[in-house]
Amino acid sequence: MFESRCGVLCNSCERKEMVKCKGCVNIEKPFWGGECGVKACCEDKKLKHCGVCESFPCDMLSSMGKEFGYDPAPRLEALRKWAAESKL
Repeated sequence: MFESRCGVLCNSCERKEMVKCKGCVNIEKPFWGGECGVKACCEDKKLKHCGVCESFPCDMLSSMGKEFGYDPAPRLEALRKWAAESKL
């Protein structure tokens, strides 16, 4: 079962309750009030998450969070897992 559009493991997020985030699949706008390009892209393409996109992994997804020091590898692995589960 997928938890986000981009592969973030929302159910394991330490900040989820503090910022009152319900997860991008359950909200119209991200908790920070801006726009998430990954969320918008998935919704425009009517995809549950990036792992099922024909362009996976795209540049936007692969670079997401790097400017803040986040490693994209765990998110990409989660997306691969969710995509494989959806094929079962």
